[in-house]
Amino acid sequence: MSQDELNDLATSAKGPFALAGPIARPDPRKVPLRGDLAHVGLAGKHFVPHYAVPQPRGVLPGGARLLAEPSETAEELCVLLEGDSFEVLDLSREWAWGCLSLEGPVGYVHLDHLEPVVA
Repeated sequence: MSQDELNDLATSAKGPFALAGPIARPDPRKVPLRGDLAHVGLAGKHFVPHYAVPQPRGVLPGGARLLAEPSETAEELCVLLEGDSFEVLDLSREWAWGCLSLEGPVGYVHLDHLEPVVA
C-alpha cells in the first residue's frame, strides 16, 4: 500500500468510535449505559463490551422503587407504578438493572417487585 493510500485510510477512519479525545459521560440515571454493558439501542453510539436486548417485565401490585444502586438504602430515583414495563438489562442476585425506556430513567429494582420470567 502506498503512503497516500495509508493517509487516506487514516483520514477515513473517523467514525463514531474514533479516538479523538475524551467525551462527556452521559448521566447514568438517564442513559442505560455502564462500563461493561449497554442497552442494544445504544449500539453504534457508545462502545462497550456487551449490548443487552431488554427483557420487559411488568411491575407487580404495590409498585416498585427505582434505586441508584442495588441496595435498599440507595437513593430513590422514582417510583414505578403497578403495570409499568421495566426493561431488564442485567440481573444480579435479587436485583434487576434496567430502564423504563431508552431515554431512562435507569436504575435498580428489587426482583420481588417484578413479574417472574415465564418459561
